[in-house]
Amino acid sequence: MSRSSLILLWSLSVSLYLYPYFSSAQLSRHHYAKTCPNVENIVREVVRKKFQQTFVTVPSTIRLFFHDCFVQGCDASVMIQSTPNNKAEKDHPDNLSLAGDGFDTVIKAKEAVDSVPQCKNKVSCADILALATRDVIALAGGPSYAVELGRFDGLVSKASNVNGRLPAPNFNLNQLNSLFASNGLTQTDMIALSGAHTVGFSHCSRFANRIYNFTHKIPVDPTLDRLYANQLQSMCPRKVDPRIAIDMDPATPRAFDNAYYKNLLQGKGLFSSDQVLFTDPRSKPAVNAFASNSKTFHANFIAAITKLGRVGIKNAKNGNIRTRCDVFN
Repeated sequence: MSRSSLILLWSLSVSLYLYPYFSSAQLSRHHYAKTCPNVENIVREVVRKKFQQTFVTVPSTIRLFFHDCFVQGCDASVMIQSTPNNKAEKDHPDNLSLAGDGFDTVIKAKEAVDSVPQCKNKVSCADILALATRDVIALAGGPSYAVELGRFDGLVSKASNVNGRLPAPNFNLNQLNSLFASNGLTQTDMIALSGAHTVGFSHCSRFANRIYNFTHKIPVDPTLDRLYANQLQSMCPRKVDPRIAIDMDPATPRAFDNAYYKNLLQGKGLFSSDQVLFTDPRSKPAVNAFASNSKTFHANFIAAITKLGRVGIKNAKNGNIRTRCDVFN
């Protein structure tokens, strides 16, 4: 490995130690030590059972956490059901693809926590979602990490708040960086969090423009590997059932590993917003580093998801502890 590559690997890895544990005073790893000391084990057991039922629990829970934090902060507002008088976040078009298993995991974990008298109505849904996200990542072979706790649940959930808050599959690097920066996240954070696509899935409509010639100028996106494009066309014909889901990682779709970045090196990023991380020279070095060293990826992922978990957290003045995760108190 060249000296410049070693320096890059070190600089990406060392970022883990620069910021992740300088949390806001409200958050603490031991927030429930006195009120609900066994909360992590309770949540972990529920997540484990759900994982054994279906692997979809993994990507659906991770996406739920991401979509929640990026809209109004990590406050479980994405969990709220719509009412006749309010269209909630979960019913915005950008959230309709969120799989029900993620919601179900958090709801079941909340019920299990509240079944313990000491813990009843003491633990927020936002914190349970953060814990469940860590647990599904670990169950899929990814890194485990300490979760900061102490979030309150949000008091507002409106579909209109989702507009422009989530990345689109055709975003370029500038658009990705701008959106993540608005949440206090760096380009390296964004690239590391994108690695969660190693266990994700997508519906064909989200990338059809890359595999079909709608403008009659080029057959497919030139950044897409042709053999991979042919495989995608076989799974996603022009008139395809919209319910068909395609693994975002064609190599190891059930393992939380660094194969996502190795795929990008081969032109096998499912979204153009994935592939651009390799084709743009500004982000390419980080992709190469994460592809060649899983420990570097894990270190930066932990740092990034820890920072993500601090976005827009609520306190007792603008939040509460819900008795049910899907409805306001």
